[in-house]
Amino acid sequence: IERIGNLLPDPTTLFLIGTLFVMGLSHYAVQQGWAVTKSLPVPVMEAYTAADGTEAQRPVLDAEGKPMVEWKEQTNEKGEPDVYRAQSLLTGDGLYYALNSMVKNFMDFRPLGVVLVGMLGIGIAERVGLIAALLKAFMLIVPAFLLTPAMVFLGIMSSTGIDAGYVVLPPLAAALYRAAGRSPLAGLAAVFSGVAAGFNANLFPTGLDPVLAELSQLGAQVIDPNKDVNPTCNWWFMIASTVVMTLVGWWVTSTFVERRMTHRSPEDGGPVTPSSEDLAAQRITGREASGLLVAALIFGGIATTLYFAISTPGWALHGKGKDFDKWAHAIVPILFFVFLLPAIGYGLVSGKIKGEKHVAKMLVESIAAMAPIIVLAFFAAQFIAYFGYSGLDKMLALEGGQYLGQAGLSKEILMVAFIGITMLFNLLIGSMSAKYTMFAPIFIPMFMLVGISPELTQAAYRIGDSATNIITPLNAYLVIVLVFMRQFVPKAGMGTLIATMLPYTIFFALAWTVMLVIWMATGQPLGPGGALDYVLPTGQ
Repeated sequence: IERIGNLLPDPTTLFLIGTLFVMGLSHYAVQQGWAVTKSLPVPVMEAYTAADGTEAQRPVLDAEGKPMVEWKEQTNEKGEPDVYRAQSLLTGDGLYYALNSMVKNFMDFRPLGVVLVGMLGIGIAERVGLIAALLKAFMLIVPAFLLTPAMVFLGIMSSTGIDAGYVVLPPLAAALYRAAGRSPLAGLAAVFSGVAAGFNANLFPTGLDPVLAELSQLGAQVIDPNKDVNPTCNWWFMIASTVVMTLVGWWVTSTFVERRMTHRSPEDGGPVTPSSEDLAAQRITGREASGLLVAALIFGGIATTLYFAISTPGWALHGKGKDFDKWAHAIVPILFFVFLLPAIGYGLVSGKIKGEKHVAKMLVESIAAMAPIIVLAFFAAQFIAYFGYSGLDKMLALEGGQYLGQAGLSKEILMVAFIGITMLFNLLIGSMSAKYTMFAPIFIPMFMLVGISPELTQAAYRIGDSATNIITPLNAYLVIVLVFMRQFVPKAGMGTLIATMLPYTIFFALAWTVMLVIWMATGQPLGPGGALDYVLPTGQ
């Protein structure tokens, strides 16, 4: 995979080729009349006389006592069938969209702003030596044999800050492993597996939970208008998932990734044997210790301010924002100050900063180092936007969902199949919420009618959405991680990254799926209000 992948053109060229392919395919789809009519499963109802003599409706049961289901075509506001069709990018309107949206697509490419703002602060911390000093301190605190599970665990827990982990953790983990005389690619892979493949696990509820619960509830109310979905309905399963995925990530890193990297040269991502000078450099000097103390005091002041800003009514970060808590929406600017201000304090004490002009120069150098990301982001943004405009992503998702829904499988097989189809479409639709917005109205009603709760469907979705995050080109952060990888292995390509991360996808998916099936066998709830089974209300 690595050899073939690295024979491919540069990722920038690949995104350009992908964009042209989507434009051609969209036109072909229109010419061939490709269309998908949206259908949803509904129970077959019959009239009966209730005990009080009134007429009511109830579901018709089959020989096994399960509700009989029929698939009903949905209609739009005009009462016409709700049909999804492709839009061509090679018509006059399509080409105008491609040209007119090009700048907007680039500016709206979310990872770009996240990376540039985040790396401004991190860049200063790196250039004044604060990052190196922190890595030395970390190596003194954490035993060498626990370094890998610590990286995977930190990656998983980073979903508390939504996407911030993609920017902060991979370069730090790679540098930490290199300083320890281990493969920097192994460190990057371990933490990236936690950040992306373990994205939907955490010890605590995150901003993702209310978003998923709201979409699950909308899907459930197609069948049961009174059904509510608790945002913490998967909490206990996610706590257990955090522990299991940390152990799986540790095992995969040790068994496959780091063992594979051990036999490589440093130029190919192999370990660098520290020299006596390197080992001496790993000791913390007096000025570094003083700088770390000042940085810690500044960080403590920032943390205290943030605590009151988040917990005090009327303060800037208190309460809910549009989708998440306000602090989660502001996490990237927060990280900017969390790195910038302690770095300035450290630099002044250690003598690495001579004045405000020196700080400005370092900020410019930090952005200059991000030039490869900016170029990649431009072409990746066009590809993702054009694919969405074509409508091919929604058509594929609907067609696959409706096919699975009519297959007549057992609960366990349905959940395994749903995880598989989510993994597959995660390669085509990178956004977690966009995918679930399409999936929830199809799968949740369908599974409710065969006794599967919305909460269980949501848990299965989280597994499938996470496992392939680390290998899909439509994860916009994948190209960002590739740039970080090239800092240590300049000739690394997309093949290097995907080949390195593929074992995590395979074993995360297997372990997490087996874990869900075992959980179903125990009958234990997935969290508060997270029952596994669903029973149609009496009289429906």
